[in-house]
Amino acid sequence: NGYYYSGWSRCIHSSRDFSDMVYVANWIFNKDVFIQFNSTVGEFVGYTELGVYNAESWNKDPNRLQQARASVER
Repeated sequence: NGYYYSGWSRCIHSSRDFSDMVYVANWIFNKDVFIQFNSTVGEFVGYTELGVYNAESWNKDPNRLQQARASVER
């Protein structure tokens, strides 16, 4: 009953060499991904109207963008 909000992030790699690692973070509202950060793309991507609005705003913030891009190194 009500609204459902969650998020998850993970690192994906296919070998022991971590140079090909990809960091993916998803923000989910009512079981639909509305915004995603993928280190291969290097910026936030929105999938809904709210997600597109947030992605544009977050991509304009150099601190938030740099922090997300550095997450693959953690």
